[in-house]
Amino acid sequence: MASSVSSQHDEVLVEEKSFARILTLNRPKQLNALSSQMGKGRAFCAGGDVADLVHAIRAGGWKSRLNNFLKGYTSNYLMATYSKPQVSILNGIVMGGGNGASMHGRFRVATENTLFAMPETAVGLFPDVGASYFLSRLPGFFGEYLGLTGARLDGAEMLACGLATHFVPSAKLPMLEAALCEIDSSDPGFISSIICQYSEQPSLKPQSVYNRLDVIDRCFSQKTVEEILSALEREVVDRRDDWISATIRILKKASPTSLKISLRSIRVGRFQGVGPCLVREYRMVSHVMRGEFSKDLLEGCRAILLDKDKNPKWEPSKLELVTDTVVDRYFSKVKDEDWEDLKLPVRSKFNLPPYVIAKL
Repeated sequence: MASSVSSQHDEVLVEEKSFARILTLNRPKQLNALSSQMGKGRAFCAGGDVADLVHAIRAGGWKSRLNNFLKGYTSNYLMATYSKPQVSILNGIVMGGGNGASMHGRFRVATENTLFAMPETAVGLFPDVGASYFLSRLPGFFGEYLGLTGARLDGAEMLACGLATHFVPSAKLPMLEAALCEIDSSDPGFISSIICQYSEQPSLKPQSVYNRLDVIDRCFSQKTVEEILSALEREVVDRRDDWISATIRILKKASPTSLKISLRSIRVGRFQGVGPCLVREYRMVSHVMRGEFSKDLLEGCRAILLDKDKNPKWEPSKLELVTDTVVDRYFSKVKDEDWEDLKLPVRSKFNLPPYVIAKL
């Protein structure tokens, strides 16, 4: 895959150990935010470097970083359809693009330090990197809830909903990694049996959001974002509930455009393979960066990441102003002679394992 010798200054460290290859993201000061070169520290990966993206758009125009998304989404697809099992050890923060680098792999190992989120709607983006594929396949309408609110999950919750395949206490990770490096097999069942030797079944905290699936399904199964909010507000009328009230506040604080296109994306993703999901998301992110219909990405980054006043001025400012016609445009091809759809590598079903074929 790569040289076994990596400098400590490299943004991805590559090691060869027996029969395994270990890739370590290495931008600890940036919480391993993804770059065009790409950890160590307290984060697995905090996602794409959105502030850097916005600086680049302002300096060089919307096309200046499209190639990063093209390469990133292609990498997500290669991970999702790779014939050899990938084991992602999520011992820390895993957000946004960090999920693209892990959720598509065969095994996702959470720990007591894991913190998951897809917080894109708060900054004028949408859950991408194939999130419309993996969020839409969670139980009930939990994926819509996570994608619209950016809610955070711990390792136990990730295991419960299926985002993680195993839970291993961080103290056991060195032993797990050593055992994985000695495996002379790419058989998923055998690899899973090794991980299971170090795994535990954690208990959900009493206040876990996963214990709210009944309310989440009632509310987030609604057809539109407006109807989701109305359903949540009806729940509050019936009983005082701080969690529901907080969820309403989060949705009302998020970009109306981001909420609308995110909900549509997850709903469409339920009926698509991982490849078509990534192709569609590439169209969407191209429109978001172009800013023809809304410049919420620039405004969200300013308010949340740069000036940090946490008071974004979204435009359009209300959900009702983001019509179905506007949402449709984000799913269409970009009308620019230099732009083209994402073209993913062709995968033959004849030499792929069944769990990969199922994603296609």
